[in-house]
Amino acid sequence: MRLDKYLKVSRLIRRRTVAKEATTNEFVYVNDKIQKPGYKVKIGDTIKIMFAAKIIIVEVTSLVLLKDDLMYKLIKEEKVTT
Repeated sequence: MRLDKYLKVSRLIRRRTVAKEATTNEFVYVNDKIQKPGYKVKIGDTIKIMFAAKIIIVEVTSLVLLKDDLMYKLIKEEKVTT
């Protein structure tokens, strides 16, 4: 599954266009590397998303959306102080 679509389907980012912009503008890292929106996400990948006020690091646990199950495991969430 494409990175931008995974971010949308897993509900880490609400809209696919926003997910595509985040990956294009280098706010999303996969396995500590900047990736394009078309990167094929695999189970076990670590995704780091830098929002304006926080940084979230998750591990991909599923590529299929199941009812009431998350598609990722939260590893770390920290607030950004300026």
